[in-house]
Parts: sequence; structure tokens; C-alpha cells
Amino acid sequence: MTDRSLRRIAAAFLSCLLALTCPAATLAHGMTGGGKSPVSSDAVVVSAEPEDEMAGVERVAPDAAILRWGGDTEGGAPYMFWDPKDQNRLIGYEVEIMEAIAAYLGRRPVFVQNGWDNLIPGLNRGLYDVAIDGLEITPEHAEAVNFSIPYYRTFMQLAVRKGTKDIETLEDCREHVAGTLKQSLAYYTLEEAGVKDIRTYEDEINAYTDLENGRLDVALFDDPIAMYYAGFNPNIEFVGRPIGRMEYGVAVRKGDDELLAKVNGAIIHLRDSGRLREIYDRWNLWSPVMAEMFRDHSPQKADAVMFRKWTEHQRPVPTWEKILERYVGFLPVFGKAALVTMEVSVVAMALAITLGLFLAMVRIFAPKPLSWLAVAYIELIRGTPVLIQLFFIFYGLPNIGVRLSPFVAGVLGLGLNYAAYEAENYRAGLLAIPRHQMEGAMALSMTRRQALRHVVLPQAVRVALPPVTNDFISLLKDSSLVSVITMVDLTKAYGQIATTYYDYFGTGLMVAAIYFLLGFPFVRLARWAERRMAVAIHGRVGSADMPHSRKPASY
Repeated sequence: MTDRSLRRIAAAFLSCLLALTCPAATLAHGMTGGGKSPVSSDAVVVSAEPEDEMAGVERVAPDAAILRWGGDTEGGAPYMFWDPKDQNRLIGYEVEIMEAIAAYLGRRPVFVQNGWDNLIPGLNRGLYDVAIDGLEITPEHAEAVNFSIPYYRTFMQLAVRKGTKDIETLEDCREHVAGTLKQSLAYYTLEEAGVKDIRTYEDEINAYTDLENGRLDVALFDDPIAMYYAGFNPNIEFVGRPIGRMEYGVAVRKGDDELLAKVNGAIIHLRDSGRLREIYDRWNLWSPVMAEMFRDHSPQKADAVMFRKWTEHQRPVPTWEKILERYVGFLPVFGKAALVTMEVSVVAMALAITLGLFLAMVRIFAPKPLSWLAVAYIELIRGTPVLIQLFFIFYGLPNIGVRLSPFVAGVLGLGLNYAAYEAENYRAGLLAIPRHQMEGAMALSMTRRQALRHVVLPQAVRVALPPVTNDFISLLKDSSLVSVITMVDLTKAYGQIATTYYDYFGTGLMVAAIYFLLGFPFVRLARWAERRMAVAIHGRVGSADMPHSRKPASY
């Protein structure tokens, strides 16, 4: 069965549910013309409209060859993020750079979402042609991929709570709690400086929030991050001199020398033509180190229009009506993300239930060699984290020639994992049925297979139904792990929006409510199924309690 077929099956099953849980999302989607959203697990075509905000971007024919590029929108401004005024439009200075590079190459840019720490593995897996997202040119990164010539140079900046007097340099941080982005040059810089307590973060806004709240004493980030995420906070101030030098480059797979040469040629052209300088001015990213790098010490050449728009965006929403309007605008994003979550969860649970029942039957009734294999599978899967299994399926299997789409990989990873737990649920259900049930059925001239099918299994399924329902709710929440394999589910969409709007509270309540609305119908369905099965087996609703086993079955 193909990826598309699986999606159609899941979508048909979920359409009514999604319409009930997110009616406003459907309305809003219709009002926006149904454009591609940031929560699609597929590639998203970047739009350069409107003209006044993407000035100078060359147009490419719609039928031009595609240039797929990977990035992580959760990283936020100024790199790449979904426009607060239009959640279907990707903006950021690196978005503009990729637009310009693609135009120079005569290709159409297509964005592919992936987590920041998985950008290089995704590139090597072939998910996209190039990767860009503040990727620092370091020896560690250069071992895995090739880098273009640098397109941006910056430094790191220390930030502390306002009024802090004892932190001015890296050496002052040694006995304090420091925070930074994981797997970044800033982390290694803090480590080399002898800082004992370093806390790493997936995104910068959480680090600065912890700094403001007193969970951190100091934060170290690249200057663009510091300017956009801490520069507006009156409770945070920058201290000390600029630290280090770092350069960003476009990552290209090793061996793809032709594309690397073309990207380098595009960067040189954009630099010499002044296009890169224009982009940096528009985002207020020109600095003395950039002037040194470009040998251009001239005054600002373009209005910092995008930086001003970001500044305006950071102003508090004045009225409840505006706040409500903003939250309603999130519903199309969360609605589509919820569909991704449910698609993966439903198909994965169907696989888990089917395989789990098979494993339970093999473990109890099959000859010992096969039974041992079932036991080995169950124990191996339960003994390893599902995240590791997802990484292995999506990033590891291509090493032996097995390449799966993100959806199929997500379904397999979650389904195979939960199958081990469902097998134990069914085994417990089978062993809970008294032995005399089987003996009585066979005394009535039933075969062993008939007795299992018509007498034992229906009762065992009823016993196993409550824990199976609980497992589905757990799987629904664990589906957030598919974000590590480029899919944007409900949790990932929450992170993207919360990072853009600095709002983890209100959006968090929205996402929690959606998760509840998605899972609650299945809880009610399970309870209804229990009652119906009780009536079918015992002839009355009051017998819905689990059968009491005097002696475990030993079939």
C-alpha cells in the first residue's frame, strides 16, 4: 500500500472528526484560498509576495527545475519563520537569500521543514538539495557535508538579567548557570571556557525566558538571535565585548561538487551586485564584522523595513478582541497539524493492534522457536526508546538502500513500537479467560480454532480494550516525535507559533484543548464498545465487568 493510499484511508476516517473539532479552521482555510500551510509534511513552495516586502526578488517560471532547501521554521526570526500576518507565507533573511540563489540558478525554490539538529542528516539522506539555517561552518559540520563560501559573518553576545553586576566576560560565567542553543558553536565556546553548568535549548526564546525568570544567570547566542529575541526585553541587557567569529554557509552533500560550484557562484554574484547587502539592511543585520567581510563600510543602503515590521509585531496586543482575532487566525494552522497527527496516529494504531494480536497468538500458541522470536521482538522493542527507532527507520535504513517517506516511516516507527505493548495487552486478556471456557466450548464439539475464535478471543479483546484505548491516547501524544523526521504535527506547529509570538501560554491551552478533543471521542467509543461486547457475551449490560478468573488459562 502506497503512502498516498494510507493517507486517503486515514483522511476519510478523520474528516468528520476534524470538522467537529476545528470548524473555525475549515472556515479560515476557505477564506485564505486553501494555500499550502506550514504544517504540511510535504515540501512547501516559498512565495515571495507581496512585492513591497520582498523587493528585488527575481521571478522564476513555474515550470522551472526545483531547488529543494531544508530549514527549521521553529528557529524563528530573523532566519526563517511564518509571517505573523499570513501563516501560509515563509519569510526571513535566509528565505530571501535562497530565493535569490534559486533565481540566479534559474530554479524554483521549494522549502522542506526539518528540525535544526537534523538538517545535516536530512541533507545526506536526500530530503533536499541544500540546507540553510544559520549553519555554522565548523570542523564537525565540515566532516559531514560541504559548505559554500560564507554568506554571513557574525559573533556571539552575552546577555544577563538587568542589574547583574558580576558577569562581563566568558570567564565570569564559569560559576554561573549558562544557557545556549544545543549543538551550536556557542555551546562549545562555553564548554572551552570552563563553564560548569550549561543548559541547552531547542529554541532561543525558551533560553531567554529562563534567563528572565531566574533559571539562568547568563545566555550566549549568535548576535542576530540576541538582537531579535532579547533586544526588545526590558529585563535583559547585553554585556561584554563581542565573542568569537562565526560564519554561516549553505550546506551541500559531499560529492555534489557541481551544485556547490553553482551555489558559490550565486553567492559571489549576489555579493558583488549588492543584493546581499540589501537583504541584510532590510533585516538590520549589517554589522562591523560584515563590513569587514564585504569590504563595504558605506552607510546603510536600504531601509530596515523587515526589522521595523518585526518591532511592530513585538508590541503587546492592546485589546481582547485583537487577542481573540490572533488566536482564531491560528486555527487553520493547528487544524492541518491536527490532521497530520491523527493520520499518523490512526494508521499506526491499526498496525499496532493487528501486529500485536498476531504476536500475542504466536507467543501463546505457536511452537517454542516461533514463540521465542515473538518474545525477543517484544522485549527488544520495549527496551529501546521509540525516538531511537524512528531515527533508525528514517535516517538509518537508507544506508542499506531502504528509503521511506516521512509518513510511512512515522507510521512504521510508532506502529511497530506500540505493537509490542498491544501484544502484552492481548496476552494478558487471553490468560485472564478461565480454562473451563475453552474446555466447555470443545465439549460442545467445537474445534480448538473455533473455540478460540468464537469464545476466548471475544472475551480477551474485551479485557484488553481499556488498556488498548489508553495506549492509543499515549500514541496520539507520542506522535509528536514524528517532527524529528520532517513532519509538522500539532506539537511542532505549537512550537513554531509559540516561538514566533512569544506566547507559550495561550497557544499551549489551545493545543491542549485540541489534543483533548481528538482523543476524547475514542475514549467514549471504547466505553461504548465495552458495553456492546458485554451485552453480546453475557446478555446484559450489567455484566460489563471483566470476567473473574479462578485459574489462568493454559491453552
